[in-house]
Amino acid sequence: MKIVVILPVILLGAFSDAQAAPDPAPRPNVVILLTDDQGTLDAGCYGSADLQTPHMDALAAAGIRFTQAYAHTVCCPSRAALFTGRHPQRGGVQNWTQGDRHGSDSRNLNMAAEELTLAEVMKSAGYRTALFGKWHLGAKPGHGPLDQGFETYFGHLGGFIDNYRHFFLHGRGYHDIYEGNEELFRREEYYPDLLTERAVQFIEANKAAPFFMTVAFNLPHYPTQPSAKFKDAYPDMPMPRQAYARVISTVDEQIGRVLGKLDASGLRSNTIVILMSDNGHSTENSAGITVENHSSGYPRGHYYLAHGGGGNTGKWTGQKATFLEGGIRVPAIIRWPAKLPPGQTRDQTVTIMDWFPTVLELCGIKAEASAPKLDGRSMASVIADPKAASAHDVLHFGWAKDWAVRRGDWKLIGKFDNKTSTMRHSLHNLAEPQPEVKDHASEHPEIVRELTALHEAWANEVELKSTGG
Repeated sequence: MKIVVILPVILLGAFSDAQAAPDPAPRPNVVILLTDDQGTLDAGCYGSADLQTPHMDALAAAGIRFTQAYAHTVCCPSRAALFTGRHPQRGGVQNWTQGDRHGSDSRNLNMAAEELTLAEVMKSAGYRTALFGKWHLGAKPGHGPLDQGFETYFGHLGGFIDNYRHFFLHGRGYHDIYEGNEELFRREEYYPDLLTERAVQFIEANKAAPFFMTVAFNLPHYPTQPSAKFKDAYPDMPMPRQAYARVISTVDEQIGRVLGKLDASGLRSNTIVILMSDNGHSTENSAGITVENHSSGYPRGHYYLAHGGGGNTGKWTGQKATFLEGGIRVPAIIRWPAKLPPGQTRDQTVTIMDWFPTVLELCGIKAEASAPKLDGRSMASVIADPKAASAHDVLHFGWAKDWAVRRGDWKLIGKFDNKTSTMRHSLHNLAEPQPEVKDHASEHPEIVRELTALHEAWANEVELKSTGG
């Protein structure tokens, strides 16, 4: 059994004489806005002048924008890292998790139920907790959002769904939309509107009490199905950027609805808002549905993927499912008008794991010493001081049999070759004018050895032998 023990509001002051103590400041609400497959520079505030992202841009103008923020290479490990503050391997998330609660996808990998999540800690500290949107950490009963600290849940358990029929579309497909633990059928209703409306309703119902809410949008992840407002937007933009831009603007508008509700409810000043993407942009492409009698009702040949790309990485290379910067470096912003300065940037290295300890510190919550080891480090000092040192001298990533380690400007990527059953290494320097284009492995074998040793020590520490399911 998992035991959650926290010491609340220690940073707001502890007094031996409660009657003599002044009333503590109201605890801030926390809202995490997690976009899905939003690429490295894909917002106006990150330099993509061809995109309409007024709400993301306004969030950055009123808060702090990070220029060197790292998530992970695909959806599952990023979500595990966000909610646990730990490397996903510690909770058994080393490959794709189970998506269909009914078991049609034949997967039995779920994040370990014993993992202590940020939602559980916040709930124990007196916060109301909710998740709207994508879970993707396992669909098996006992491993869903309601089992991991979220009191309210509406969304999909797997990787993605069609926004109108609400079916996962790979393979033969399966229906995947839930209200709590109950499967919900709302065919032909636009899914991003449904989940955003639930988020807005939650704010209204809980505006008098502190709440912790994550809105895990399913956009700009494929299928690239924009809202009606952006269906014909960007008429002169070439494909695939056009399709991608339409869903970027759609998710920006959904973000605006959530932020607008905070404003209308008088909660803007004392609400911590965090925006981040789970990985870089997708370049996935295929023939679409390849079977007859697909469970969604779509015909064979129906296309639903990412049209081969559309994201903007600037000078960086790579995309989702790679350990190049374009796969793991993502937009990240924090806003808290009551406490944090507006319109600033931070260039230090931060990771998606860092939000766990950062939120606890900003909210004045401290976990007991017996709590699981966190790999994330609080960003509080970096947020306070643009000259503060990053807490991360070395970065580690692992997914299935592939991995990467970065130390300083050097990054070593290990990629398993299934044909030869061997590991291939490539060594890249991030300080070059065209970073990660050249492979330096052959000319610097000593750096390859050093970084390989760092990876092996890390892997021996974090990787679980169980599947977590």
